[in-house]
Amino acid sequence: MTEIKMVRARRVRALADHRLEIVFDDDTQGVTDLSEFTALGPMTEPLKDAAFFARVFVEMGVPTWPNGCDIDPINAHRLMREAGTLRPVSEAA
Repeated sequence: MTEIKMVRARRVRALADHRLEIVFDDDTQGVTDLSEFTALGPMTEPLKDAAFFARVFVEMGVPTWPNGCDIDPINAHRLMREAGTLRPVSEAA
């Protein structure tokens, strides 16, 4: 059985090439590539524009954009953990 860790985003920062750096409330952080996410349909279409993508913010623990598009922080955390890219905030460079 796979354990699902309930986490929320505490901070988010847009990076180049449609990547997000997310700091989670469990004091871990990582970077996720959302380049494929931007091609999923009308809701994600505006995210293709780098200036719009950079307008990401945290709303109630969820990375969100002004058009209401958001990503699931629990799934982002899981994918980073599985990829080995999630690290403690204290190890951040």
